[in-house]
Amino acid sequence: MSTFQYVERLVDLLDPEQNQILNMTVEDAVQRLSSGDVNQVREIDGHFALLHKEGQTIRMARSLGRPMRYFLAKRSEGPCLVVAERIDEIKDFLKGEGLGDQFHPSYTRMVPAHFITELQLIGCPDPNPEYRRFFAPQQNQLPTDLDSIGETYLGALSRECDRWLDNIPQQDPIGVMFSGGIDSGSLFLVLYHLLLQRGESPSRLKAFTLNVGGSGEDADQAAQFLQELDLGLFLETVDVTPSEIDYREVIRTIEDYKPLDVQAAAMGLALCRGIRQRYPDWIWLVDGDGGDENLKDYPIEDNPELTIRSVLNNCMLYQEGWGIDAVKHSLTYSGGQSRGHIRSWAPARQLGFKGFSPYALPNVIEVAEGIPFIELTDWDHERLYSLKGEIVRRGVKAVTGFDMPVYEKRRFQNGAASEANFTQLFPTSEADYRQAFAELYA
Repeated sequence: MSTFQYVERLVDLLDPEQNQILNMTVEDAVQRLSSGDVNQVREIDGHFALLHKEGQTIRMARSLGRPMRYFLAKRSEGPCLVVAERIDEIKDFLKGEGLGDQFHPSYTRMVPAHFITELQLIGCPDPNPEYRRFFAPQQNQLPTDLDSIGETYLGALSRECDRWLDNIPQQDPIGVMFSGGIDSGSLFLVLYHLLLQRGESPSRLKAFTLNVGGSGEDADQAAQFLQELDLGLFLETVDVTPSEIDYREVIRTIEDYKPLDVQAAAMGLALCRGIRQRYPDWIWLVDGDGGDENLKDYPIEDNPELTIRSVLNNCMLYQEGWGIDAVKHSLTYSGGQSRGHIRSWAPARQLGFKGFSPYALPNVIEVAEGIPFIELTDWDHERLYSLKGEIVRRGVKAVTGFDMPVYEKRRFQNGAASEANFTQLFPTSEADYRQAFAELYA
């Protein structure tokens, strides 16, 4: 009498070329993942989405900078695990295999950033994955001296950018998604400084600024920022009309419906499209995504679920959300920037760019989490909001020598377009975004 055995199948749709690992090869990184050792995986520096199969054991791991989704399909001969960057890639594969009836977007799962996700392909019933954290920064490790904090924080950013420059062709141009704000401004100055320090021409750099309908405040701010530092020649403004922005198209691009992420991605997509039209062969774009999350610079009053105590007491709350063990953690989307980074990643990928977000790298986040926020703010909202500018300004001075201008914070989507244009472009109700998302799979 024969015994039936399941035949498991793994379909890897990830693009290894999208990894930007700064200190080893992709093969070496996968080898570290294969060990299942969290300490080995933590040593991987860069943006990555990695997958390894050993028998029936699947291990997956990713950083904030790359999405990684999976879907477990049923076949008569055994389970089929599909791993991809996008929901639509999973949907298209299943349809091509005659398994389309099993698909629903809510059945896809996002690998949460900073964990090894391990699951077993053993058939029915499917066991839940196990999670082991490979990145666990310690809070409150730094002194309260703002000069020291700034130098340490921007020093970490500078080292990551320097490693990244080692990994791209020396003559390739580099575009910074630039508003003249704290994150993009500091990033531009660090890259400019590094190129000079390396003996390379800073003429590789461009600061790309979006201006929607000729009315965005960021265009003036970006120009003022660079002019104050006698660097105005690096600015290139990309003008687009409001009619070129369609929030429904953006929802298709990011496969999500959160209003703030849709709005930010809309501006990112418009800017990427404008750059691509001008420069058909451009590859490298750098952005400041992650800077707000690191220094906890979001208006707490805008979110009824948050208090300053929850923000300051919960490690990496803005990067990871409430965490994988929380009721409100989304299996489909993950949480925090682990979910929201798609706003930067997807527009760049769709237009054929390779985006790089150094503020979202673990080595930079680790320094940020070590800042003694409670001691520095004494639970005061306004002191928290002013802290970011002080830390980054001092850090830029220490690392580059520049006296960086610091302006009032604006979200990307609010600075690129006037209030009148913004109101015309985007619905006010989250239900409208959710409806547009649902229509993708109707």
